[in-house]
Amino acid sequence: MPSPRFGVLLVNLGTPEAPTAPAVRRYLAEFLSDRRVVDTPRPIWLPILYGVVLTFRPPKVAKAYRSIWTDEGSPLLVMSRRQQRALAERLAERFDEEIPVELAMTYGRPSMEEAIEALRAKGVRRLLMLPLYPQFSRSTTASVFDSLARTLASCPAHPELRTIRSYHDHPGYISALAASVREHWDRQGYRGHLVMSYHGVPKRYAEEGDPYASECATTSRLLAEALRLGDEEWTMTFQSRFGREEWLKPYTDVTLAAWGKQKRFDAIDIMSPAFAADCLETLEELAIQNKENYLEAGGNRYEYIPALNDREDHLALFTDLVVQHTQGW
Repeated sequence: MPSPRFGVLLVNLGTPEAPTAPAVRRYLAEFLSDRRVVDTPRPIWLPILYGVVLTFRPPKVAKAYRSIWTDEGSPLLVMSRRQQRALAERLAERFDEEIPVELAMTYGRPSMEEAIEALRAKGVRRLLMLPLYPQFSRSTTASVFDSLARTLASCPAHPELRTIRSYHDHPGYISALAASVREHWDRQGYRGHLVMSYHGVPKRYAEEGDPYASECATTSRLLAEALRLGDEEWTMTFQSRFGREEWLKPYTDVTLAAWGKQKRFDAIDIMSPAFAADCLETLEELAIQNKENYLEAGGNRYEYIPALNDREDHLALFTDLVVQHTQGW
């Protein structure tokens, strides 16, 4: 049986296997043990992680997961699987042959090891890795690279490897984001002030050279230009901070609470261009928690614009990225 022309590895962050405290505890233990995610010296961090964080945080996080869990399972995993299947279908049409596409999570399952073994079983000798993070950060994309390197270290033969670093300014990505906003505005019949909320990272990451903040700013500017928004019509914020260290500002929750008290805008439309698929940070934190806090503070209308998920233009972007990065294969 001939080897396929190449294979594709999609990688996302990960998710607990169930919305329960034990499952969340296992997931958080793996996630928060990653030095890319928390770089505090281990003698300081590990007693905090195992003595405090993994004792008190899992029940709270599990409750949040239960509020968004579906009959099919975790929204992130369900949507990532849909993206995997849809991309495989489109690549088969594009190349007139089957192109293996596997999904891996940096933390949890399906694991990187499981995905690489599946690709090896299909005879893949050339591999393109596509991390599902539009903007590069050492705490996300770089961690994917680390995970792949660890996995390949135990493989008897490495595939020829290419990786996609980021696609924060890709025209197809910006076009898909803009289309999703326009369609949302058309459905609701009015335009709210557009908030682009990105997952935060510690401020010192940017000071040390991490390009994440800069790439988020570029995405926001390009999207605002595509929508023809003036500076007063949109705002970029950062969400999901953890711990006491200063993170990138302005903070999403603090900003929204202040606007609610001030009754600054008649309506808010919020989205997160940092996520390729809806997950806890979008469906619970943005669509539920921040909405409740904003309205309780005195705000008026608040609507969440979903992630690009399995939109046709989003899948077309993935297809174009694969074609672009596999030239010569």
